[in-house]
Amino acid sequence: MDDKSRKGGALLVDVLSAEGVRTVFGVPGESYLAVLDALHDAAGCIRTVMARHEGAAAYMASAHGKLTGRPGICFVTRGPGATNAAVGVHTAMQDSSPMILFIGQANRETLGREAFQEIDYEKFFGSVSKWSVELRDSGRIPEVVGRAFRTALSGRPGPVIVALPEDMLEETVSAPPVAVRSMPVRPEAGADAVAHVLSMLEDSQRPLVLAGGGGWTCSGRDALQRFSEGNGIPVVAAFRRQDLIDNRSPAYAGDAGTVMPPHVKDLMTSADLVLAAGVRFDEITTGGYGLFSVPVPKQALIHVHSSDGELGKVYVPDLAVQACPCSFFCKMEDAVLENRGRWREWYRDAHRRYRESLRCPDTPGPVNLARIMSWLADRLPDDAVLTNGAGNFAIWPGRFIPLGRAARLLAPQSGSMGYGLPAAIAAKLAHPDRMVVCFAGDGDFQMTGQELATARQYGAAPIVILFNNGMYGTIRMHQERQYPGRVHGTDLVNPDFAALARAYGFHAERVVRTDEFENAFERAVGAGTGALIELRVDPEAVSPYDTLAGIRSRAAAPSRDDAA
Repeated sequence: MDDKSRKGGALLVDVLSAEGVRTVFGVPGESYLAVLDALHDAAGCIRTVMARHEGAAAYMASAHGKLTGRPGICFVTRGPGATNAAVGVHTAMQDSSPMILFIGQANRETLGREAFQEIDYEKFFGSVSKWSVELRDSGRIPEVVGRAFRTALSGRPGPVIVALPEDMLEETVSAPPVAVRSMPVRPEAGADAVAHVLSMLEDSQRPLVLAGGGGWTCSGRDALQRFSEGNGIPVVAAFRRQDLIDNRSPAYAGDAGTVMPPHVKDLMTSADLVLAAGVRFDEITTGGYGLFSVPVPKQALIHVHSSDGELGKVYVPDLAVQACPCSFFCKMEDAVLENRGRWREWYRDAHRRYRESLRCPDTPGPVNLARIMSWLADRLPDDAVLTNGAGNFAIWPGRFIPLGRAARLLAPQSGSMGYGLPAAIAAKLAHPDRMVVCFAGDGDFQMTGQELATARQYGAAPIVILFNNGMYGTIRMHQERQYPGRVHGTDLVNPDFAALARAYGFHAERVVRTDEFENAFERAVGAGTGALIELRVDPEAVSPYDTLAGIRSRAAAPSRDDAA
């Protein structure tokens, strides 16, 4: 990039190009027309993907960041555009996914007067972003945007907000050349720290690795697996991070997610040492903060994290190592513990119990989700990308489809409905040759279902498997548990999902019997246009492990104290 005069919007796009950005997501807005004009000229190197809703665009950017390891870029307009996008920002924060949200802002001379659609974005996004800044000097665009990239990537990855006053983008500026693309600042574990970790592991009887968080690379995941397999240490994945290790590895012991399997709870509570790598100790992974005592766990705790802000935030570790988990395991992968034979049965039993947990119970009704998940587990390619939003439906693929070493999972730790389809679109645009399958509930899908139009416009062709049970199933489950028989606000009157998908140009089918699914899926794979398969699920199949009738019956039964 040469030193020349250009509008602030054009300079911003030049900086993005220099940072290696090749796709931006967003919804167009009048407050950043200068950027759109510059993206028109940059169309040969930067693809612009405009969604139908800002929340979906932000989901796409968040998913892109998680999948690629580089910040997903999203542009929205001020006021309603920015507030709509907040759901994706919150998701990126809880997922520890690198993302930068650029927001068109009111003109500088009107700021502070509550001008049209004006918001103080530094305050609004303060608690759900790593950094929020309003850029008022066009000459500082290279500096601030470079810092935004480094901030999004460094330490615990996450979202950054950059507000762009409209007149700043329109003014002409002479700026110096931009340096090469920004790289994350990640602390490295020293030899002493590695030696201390190995010593603590040598002294343990029942060690466990708990892996999670963002910023993992392929080499880091491979090193985690080699170290764990080489030393016979079971690995539990944090909530929705099953893709950190090949689930078929003898080291894999399952995930600490919703409806946590009993054997995972047992592993976490009976381990005498937990090596937590990249984990931020969220509520789901810790079983509501009940599997480890707060603030000092009874288990010895080694916490490895890139951010000093995460070390000791919830639990006081016996050893805190501020280091990138990937580089940490790359230094550890060839280490051989002399006492590894001491916990051989612990290791073997952990994986055996995980394998047993894959036996999905048959579900009521003519569509048996257990059989469908089993078939998909055998059919999906090793490098498939699976996505989902939020709801009980996500338990089936999340629990019963093991992920291979090259597979990826894009799922929101924030429990945000509607994430799955935008994430699938972002994944298919990033990797058009890989199979991308989105699992969605009927309520979940209708949060962002209009993005089928975005998929068709930009040539993304994911496969959507939609669980239609005519209700907000997760809320109904809790409703029946706490207020049995008093159903209110959780029923859904749904459209013809197959017809709706066909209207958007997707191949679509409805499956009402289990034996229809296999051929429907193969037709979906061969369609080439993207596809939606609607599964008519019996409402009783509210969870792999329970039915509505069972939940209601137990909740309504009088306790022994009441009976007395």
